[in-house]
Amino acid sequence: MTLSGAASGDVPDKSQPAVVAIIGGGVSGAATAFHLANAAATTAPNIAAPKIIVFEPRESLGKGLAYDTDEPAHRINVPAARMSLLSDDPEHFLRWIAEHAATAGDSDALRPDGALFPRRKVFGNYVNAMLQPLIASGAIEHRRTPVAHVLRDDARWLIIDGDGTETWADIVVIATSHPPPVAPGQLQAVLKDHPRFVPDPTRSGALAAIRPLDRVLVVGNGLTSADVIAALALKGHEGPITAISRRGLRSRGHAAVAQDPAGDFLAQPAFTALTLLKNIRAEIRQAALEGRTWHGVIDQVRAQGQALWQILPLVERQRIVRHLRPFWDVHRFRVAPQVEAALDAAIAQGRLEILSGSVAASRIEADAIHCTLRLRRSSATVKKTYDAVVVTTGPGHGGILASQPFLAELAQSGYLELDPTGLGLSCTRNSEAIGPVAGVTPSLLIAGPLARGTFGELMGLPQVTDHAVFVAEVIAKCLQTQTLQTAENLL
Repeated sequence: MTLSGAASGDVPDKSQPAVVAIIGGGVSGAATAFHLANAAATTAPNIAAPKIIVFEPRESLGKGLAYDTDEPAHRINVPAARMSLLSDDPEHFLRWIAEHAATAGDSDALRPDGALFPRRKVFGNYVNAMLQPLIASGAIEHRRTPVAHVLRDDARWLIIDGDGTETWADIVVIATSHPPPVAPGQLQAVLKDHPRFVPDPTRSGALAAIRPLDRVLVVGNGLTSADVIAALALKGHEGPITAISRRGLRSRGHAAVAQDPAGDFLAQPAFTALTLLKNIRAEIRQAALEGRTWHGVIDQVRAQGQALWQILPLVERQRIVRHLRPFWDVHRFRVAPQVEAALDAAIAQGRLEILSGSVAASRIEADAIHCTLRLRRSSATVKKTYDAVVVTTGPGHGGILASQPFLAELAQSGYLELDPTGLGLSCTRNSEAIGPVAGVTPSLLIAGPLARGTFGELMGLPQVTDHAVFVAEVIAKCLQTQTLQTAENLL
């Protein structure tokens, strides 16, 4: 919806500082606000600092879906020494942990090799702590409410939040997360009322109904699946578990010995998905000859990932998403050692079975869930009975625009559309939203993983932090341009 020029809220006072509204206060939104509060003073020192408003219903900023968890089995997936809100100070989080004794009482956080893998909520607490001084000073305002509507009115935006409050903004940043997993239609229809059907395990207490000896089917086999299995083990679950996914790929762990990134994929870049795959495999073979594992090679691909992605034509990016993404995900997104140990123990005890296939049919009989599993590359099916089913199929990328009313509204009015790779929202290399009607809108930006379709590697914390710095700089420059234009109009 676009306003015709009149709105029910107060007319904005253009003599006031510019307003930047960030929708979503997880790591992406919080990091963008944090860096914007600093970038505004350095990039545009002659312009009044903008008013930064972060719309986030959670009590704290910086936690979002990933880090707003009290589950003790949920741990960060990379060592704390590589997690930081400051791109130029990678060990900042590690020092914060030491200064605040943030892992006190967690004897399993420190690994034998000296690497620290704290519980995930610790990182969320760290980001929130970094923002608190800025909130206290008034540089950032935290609005604990969801956004209901985002409407365009001439050169500004009118935001109507869940409380009905209207806020005018000069720039809007969409920093929301991907939608939760989408249960296969047949499972959703049959099991939706079953007490131990868990369509979204990221919800607090989602696994509480699963009993110690329950037979559990986990649909999906990535990081969330690993988290679920580790969490069940920590709760004392001893029943059998089947983890099924299309390819039956299990998330890998970290190298036994830390390795530096290896290889160079930009000197002679690949222009097709197949060539890129061949280059990666060749580098892994070379690493093996030198007594190294694949970890350093994948780390280098990740480090050069955004440049590699932008070199590839769209059709080749789509091929990667369609054919190679599952293999990339299980090597790129590694499980914490504590989680890997839980999976290894379950397999060694014969409690965890990993299958390649899909759920062909299911039915309920006296609370038991009878499933027919169709195995990959086979006409054979397997019939199994479970007491609980947990869906861990990953973010529902295709449902981004329908996941929140304001996103659907912006899409309807032509300001947003899905990226053609299907990974997020369409945007320019400046993170400016692209819509089918509006085209490029410089005052509507996409921050974080929803910009993944354009930027490629944008899921790991270092890339999210770097992107937040980048978006903050884009905003500061945009505000400077707006101010100069306003001054010229007044002359």
